[in-house]
This record gives sequence, structure tokens and C-alpha cells, in this order.
Amino acid sequence: MSKQNISPLDGGDLVVKSLLKEGITKIFGLVGGELLRIYDAIERYGREEGIDTVMVRHEQAAGHMADAWARATGKLGVCLGTAGPGVAHLVPAVATAWADSIPLLVIGAQIGRMFDDTGILQGGLDQMKLMEPITKLQISVEEPYEIPKAIQRAIKVAMSGRRGPVFLEFRETALVRKASDEDANNILNPEQYRPVDRPVGNPNAIKKAIEILKTAKKPLIVAGGGIHASDASNELIKLSTTYKIPCGTSINGVGAIDIRSDTYVGSYLVANAYRKAVSEADVVISFGSKWDYTILFGAPPIWNPNAKIIQNDIDPEMIGRNRKVSVAIIGDAKAVIKQVLAEMETSLPKEKITEWTEWNTYLTEVRKNDALAIQKLLKYDKLPMKPERLAYEVLDSIKHDSQLVIDGGDIAVFTFGLISNFPRDPRTLYFPLTMGHLGTGIPHAIGAQIANPDKLVVVINGDGSFMFNVQELDTAVRLNLPIIIIVANNCAWGMIKSKQKGEFKKRYCDVDLPPTNYAEIAKGFGCYGEKIENPEDIKPAIQRAIASKKPAVIDVDIAFETPIAMKVIGNIKKNRGLYG
Repeated sequence: MSKQNISPLDGGDLVVKSLLKEGITKIFGLVGGELLRIYDAIERYGREEGIDTVMVRHEQAAGHMADAWARATGKLGVCLGTAGPGVAHLVPAVATAWADSIPLLVIGAQIGRMFDDTGILQGGLDQMKLMEPITKLQISVEEPYEIPKAIQRAIKVAMSGRRGPVFLEFRETALVRKASDEDANNILNPEQYRPVDRPVGNPNAIKKAIEILKTAKKPLIVAGGGIHASDASNELIKLSTTYKIPCGTSINGVGAIDIRSDTYVGSYLVANAYRKAVSEADVVISFGSKWDYTILFGAPPIWNPNAKIIQNDIDPEMIGRNRKVSVAIIGDAKAVIKQVLAEMETSLPKEKITEWTEWNTYLTEVRKNDALAIQKLLKYDKLPMKPERLAYEVLDSIKHDSQLVIDGGDIAVFTFGLISNFPRDPRTLYFPLTMGHLGTGIPHAIGAQIANPDKLVVVINGDGSFMFNVQELDTAVRLNLPIIIIVANNCAWGMIKSKQKGEFKKRYCDVDLPPTNYAEIAKGFGCYGEKIENPEDIKPAIQRAIASKKPAVIDVDIAFETPIAMKVIGNIKKNRGLYG
């Protein structure tokens, strides 16, 4: 150990040693004065022992990168911001992670209490209240000895139950004051203070669920992000394919099962087989899905109102949300699916598999209509190209294990309309589903690339959302990350323009954007950049971008069009009495 490493302990050392004990390898953030003790500890010995910093150009991007890291690895993401503006800048990213149940440890510095109400620089912001609505737990620490226990408690909450972000505020006194060896000895191994095994479902509820399944003629499985959170994709596929139960996913569940399984019906209700399945299914068993707008709330007329619902979720508050249930099973998706499999193996009549096979075969035939729709799309040759064509060309050019990042409004909807037709591995889709936050694309791509250095990372970005965090192209260039960003350029805030087109008789207000060449902006950062108009040029442009071995931006002109799915959601709002 070098002489640099044996300096007396301070609070910054306790933070770094605690994170090292947790196996944290990346901290995303922007250095600030109150955080220097943490950064100095990393510089003195942290990097040698396995922890590294990722410098960003804006703290919001740091939060999104940590979010993507967590989505990619299934582990805890860590981001930090200095007192006042640094913490405030983190808010949009933390809110996005909170909405999608992504585990983050959000570290914020704070001025020493002796400077409260003095008007000191960056002081006066109640960061605890700021973070309260968007984190599971908030802890403020004033002295070094509090640090190990505070970090352990925060991580336990972030990783337990329905996962999510937690906020840990370090007063400057906690970081600059000296610590003792006894304080360092209070840093525990994870298994010493938090559960390792995830909770199983109530056996009686499992039996009730199987009894209902026995009555089903047309069962359906709906899988959500809980499948990824518990690494339950293999179990889900086994349940679906062994018993020939058709299975669809929510957007957060994309990749849990895909087109390579003969029981897959889709991941977005534009898909013909998925739409047919939800309209006719008599029993639906849901694993880790929120039943939100992405599956149209389980509401009629899209969904069969008479279907019985068996819902599994790790969070009791998700049960019965938007749709009443016949059986509720609280527990981890992986554990619960294993229980369901064990019960079915012993008690399910084998003739049910034959009956369900016929139902699945019927849906397989319906699924062929999606291929016909794609052929029709490929024959359309007018310019500017349809947004679906851009989405198709990108999806058709990447592998099932490529990391796909989506950031935007209408272009996201058009992409999801086609995503059911392409293979996707688990943990390969990044999208701020619940919050719908714009500007995640570039930072999500950076976080995904750092987590998966050997995988291709491709972003489908709207022209509006691209500019929210365009400064992070600097980060991608500095770190030599060969992410590829496709900008769907329709010179508009498309989703809002669609509403003004339909509801306000084309009275367009503040929705049109100038014909900016985003590829030229990218070149200024040192990226590869290319501007194209023809759909036939998309795949070759992606190959040229890959060959450049640089971060790349491909600016593609598309037509302004309104996705059908947005009209469906509008009708649901109307049916719920939005307009009185």
C-alpha cells in the first residue's frame, strides 16, 4: 500500500470503503467542493480497489447513466451531486428511476449545519424535502461515524421489495471530520445486514391461482419489468412454452420472452396477436406488471372485461390497480413462477396443454398479419419516409443482444408498434416508461455502453429529446464510447403537434422546430455524423458509424405522423370522463 493510502481516515474514506464493500464499481456524477473528500479517497486508493468515477457535463445525465447501469446489470446504480444546484439537477433523473422502480443510491452533499440560515453559497435548499416524493428513503448524515450504517440502511431499502432510488445527504461535517478504525470496522458485508433471498408467494394463493387456471380455455400470461428485476426470464419462458400458454409483455418487460418462443404474442397492443389475445382471454396471470397505460390499463373494449385476473407483484400497492383481481400473489416473480410451475406439474390435468395448444396455434396464425403489415410498409416509397420505416430499418439491423435505447414521444410509440416482430434479450431495452421523461437517450446509452462494453448500443431519438442532454456527446467522445444515435427528425414536438392537429383543428402553437442538421452538431463534438433522407441509406449509415469506432449521430428526415396508439389512449381518457 502506498504512502498516499495510509493517511488518517475521514468521512470520505468511510463512504468509499462502504461502497467498495457493496461491490460498487461506478459512480456517475460531477465533482463539487463539498464532495472532494469522496473524490480524493477514490483517487488515493479507490480506483486501485475497483471503484471508478464517470464525469458528466450535467448531473441530470449522471442520474440517467446510473439508471441505465442499474437496468443493464440488475445492480445498484450510484450517482451524486454537490450541495444545492448539484442535487437539484439530479431531480429529473431520480424521478424517472422512481417511476420505473430502478434502484439508485443518490448521494448529495450539503453545507455544514453551522452555516444554516447564513446565506452561504449553495445553502438554504431543503434537499430532504426535495427528494421525498421521488425516493423511497431520505437520510441526512452529520458525523463520520454515522456513514456506514446510513449507507447500509439506504441500500437495503433501495434493493428490497419494489426497488427504487434512495437519497443519502452528507453534511460537509460528515465528510471532512476525522473517522476512526472502529468506524471502518462497522462496514458490514451485504449478507450481514440485508436479505439475499427474495420473498415467495403464499402457498394458498398459488393453489387458488392454479384452480382458476384449470378452468381456463384461453389463458394468457402478461409479464412486466418485475421479470427483469428478479432475473426470471428463463422461468417465464419455461412456464409459457411448457404449458403452451400465450405470453405478452409490457414495455418494461420487453425481452423477458420474445418472438423466438412460439407462445409469444407481443409487447405492445398494436401487435395483432396480442390485441386478439387480450380481447378473448378468459384467465390472465400477470407477473410483475403495473397494468398501466402501456397495456391500456387492462380496460375494455381492448381487454375482455369478463376475464379473471391472477396478479403477482412484489408490491402490494400494485395489486388491483386499474383492474380487479381474482387472486393476488405477493412475492418475487422468479420465486412465484417456480411455485406455479411446481404446483402445475403435480395438479394440472395434461389435457389442458392440448386445449391451450389449440388456442396458442390460433394466435400464431393471427401473428402472421404483422408480417403482412411490414411488407406493406416496405413498399411505401414517398419522402420524407414514414417514421415506422425508420424504426423498422433500425430494429432490422441490430442483434437480439444489442442494447436498444429509445428516447422521444411519437418515435417511441412507432418503434414499440414494431418491436414485437424482432428478438430481444432480457435487459436490452432502455426507456423511461412511466415518467415519459425526454432527454434520457444519450445518457442511457452511455450507461448501457459502460455496463456492456462489448455490445452494440443504438439510440432511437426524437429531434426534440436529442437536444435535452446533447452536451453528453462530450462525455461519449471523452470516454471513447461508440454509441450510435439515430435522430428521427420531423422538425416538431410531434406528440404535442398531433394533439393540436386533432383536438385544436391544426392551430399549431410552439411545436415546430427549425431544420437543424444534428449530424453537424455531433461532428463539432468529435463524433461521426451523417445526414440521410432515404430509408435504403439507414443500414449502410449504421455500418459506417460502426466502422468509425466513434460515437455517432445519424440524422434522418421523417414525416410528421400521428401513431394509432395515441388515438386509442385518447379514447380511453374520453371514456373515463376526462371532458365531463
